[in-house]
Amino acid sequence: MTRKQKRLSVIIGGLAFLGAATGLTFYALGQKASYFYMPADLTTASVQPGQRIRLGGLVEKGTVVRGQGATVAFSVTDTHKSVKVTYTGILPDLFREEQGVITEGAFGSDGVFVADSVLAKHDERYMPKEVADGLKAKGIWQESKSE
Repeated sequence: MTRKQKRLSVIIGGLAFLGAATGLTFYALGQKASYFYMPADLTTASVQPGQRIRLGGLVEKGTVVRGQGATVAFSVTDTHKSVKVTYTGILPDLFREEQGVITEGAFGSDGVFVADSVLAKHDERYMPKEVADGLKAKGIWQESKSE
């Protein structure tokens, strides 16, 4: 093997290694991705039970029910559709009815969304960007004039 052939084989081997590492990285990141949906979007989406997604909208008024321990049931709505959600854990301090919320989890076999994390707005002037964009697109929410 000549010196030129050795150098070429080392370069090709290095590129093959980098290609394999890049492919595995993208595959791993793709498995961790969770897509964002509003309740009305779920009618056209093909979300399988057990598939992780983010569900965003407003906490529907009159639907927050505290269960045993730290279990809470509530509905997330975009005023067109509602999705029942259950969550076991400590809710954010600012979680309340008619406020923006993003939940992350998966649908159970019974059609109820089982959340493993809940994010709520953190002050009076902020709503999670995904929720605000979705509600603005549907004409439900507008920014205040002072912003």
